[in-house]
Amino acid sequence: MSMNSTRRPLARSRKGWIFGVCRGLADYAEISVVWVRLLAVFGFFLTSGWPLVLIYIVAAIFMRPLPEVEAPKTGEEWDLHCAYSTDRSMAVQRLKRKFDQLDRRTRRMEGIVTDREFDWERRFNSGI
Repeated sequence: MSMNSTRRPLARSRKGWIFGVCRGLADYAEISVVWVRLLAVFGFFLTSGWPLVLIYIVAAIFMRPLPEVEAPKTGEEWDLHCAYSTDRSMAVQRLKRKFDQLDRRTRRMEGIVTDREFDWERRFNSGI
């Protein structure tokens, strides 16, 4: 399992053989990709091919591919990664709130540093 209880999203893998569906399913179920591929081959011969090929193509169309970047390993970054891969609008709102907080902190620090009293105190403490 991952670092926290958040499960990896169901998505096509970028490291798969054909569209990455089997590897994506294996990663989601946290099992070996060999078992998923064997099950797919067995299903192919059991259904005489076409139904499973159709299901595979539909899965390749509707499953999102994993993002290009590797998933981060830390808690907060992993949460954001999972949020982005499942619901992008929610992740964008979260990033906007974070940047708004950083903007407020930066403005507060700029206000302190550019204050006249700060300048006089700095000069007094430095002996100028």
